[in-house]
Amino acid sequence: MENKNGFRPNPQLKLMDQVKEVLRYYHYAYRTEETYCQWILRYIRFYGGKTHPRDLGSEQIERFLSHLAVHGKVAASTQRQALNALVFLYRKVLHIQLSDSITPIRSKRQKRPPVVLTGDEVQRLFVQMNGKHLFMAKLIYSTGLRLMECIRLRIQDVDFGQKKIYVRGGKGGRDRVTVLPPNLTEHLQQHIVRVTALHHQDLQEGFGEVYLPNALAKKYPNAARESGWQYVFPSQKRSIDPRSGVERRHHVMESGLQKAVKRAVAKARIQKRVSCHTLRHSFATHMLEKGVNIRILQELLGHSDVKTTKIYTHVMDKSTDSLPNLLDSLTC
Repeated sequence: MENKNGFRPNPQLKLMDQVKEVLRYYHYAYRTEETYCQWILRYIRFYGGKTHPRDLGSEQIERFLSHLAVHGKVAASTQRQALNALVFLYRKVLHIQLSDSITPIRSKRQKRPPVVLTGDEVQRLFVQMNGKHLFMAKLIYSTGLRLMECIRLRIQDVDFGQKKIYVRGGKGGRDRVTVLPPNLTEHLQQHIVRVTALHHQDLQEGFGEVYLPNALAKKYPNAARESGWQYVFPSQKRSIDPRSGVERRHHVMESGLQKAVKRAVAKARIQKRVSCHTLRHSFATHMLEKGVNIRILQELLGHSDVKTTKIYTHVMDKSTDSLPNLLDSLTC
């Protein structure tokens, strides 16, 4: 039920069911739903598990967040995520106004330079991979996509004519455009042909609908069955959507690529902390080393502030061969 104060969940439901109802009403991503629910449960258990959050408040939230920083040693981003979940609980679910002066002990923000692979290390990594995971790793490295942006890529987001990839709803909900490398084009075209055939098989078996955000699903009721909306990297099997109960083919799990990269790093004997995101860092750094303008790189990466992009200037390979030798001018 919605009124001037916002949507109000069914009071007959249990608290966590109310939380899920409100999250789905506002079209939060399923991953966000899982994360917020975990933090809310952790907050309730921190106070014994029997006290309803409405009987707690800003002071208790502050103490919980401080505990995460001091004893849990969580990162600043993790502490902020927990705060966002609790603010959502009180403002959107319980409709309780919190104090604007919640000031917990802050987690220290660690500023570390990104881990970047050399060209030789990228080559050694790819040699140890194969199949779909190799192709996905190459796509991330050559486009600067984030892991989940690659996983969630839809067929219609690939523009072969203009050699572009459209990223929809990236970090912060922002859309952007990045490059489609020519040496991956043919492979990607062949891959999409196979994905389209799999989709047609699903349609023949009475399935074939893909997940769409609620707003799009309502605006375009037939879009979920169209080939263009299908994921470029679909899962091998259909599964039951935990929200709607509908059987459909979702995208592959990100853990598959993460594990494949981890195995390849070990086999290639690369002594660095490498993850899928390292390939994005390497893309940015190698682009700068090849002379790409930092403002263009900022747009390709989807950074809202160029300061975020400038971090790669600290790890790029800077040749010192052309620097003058100051001792040459001395006579002694």
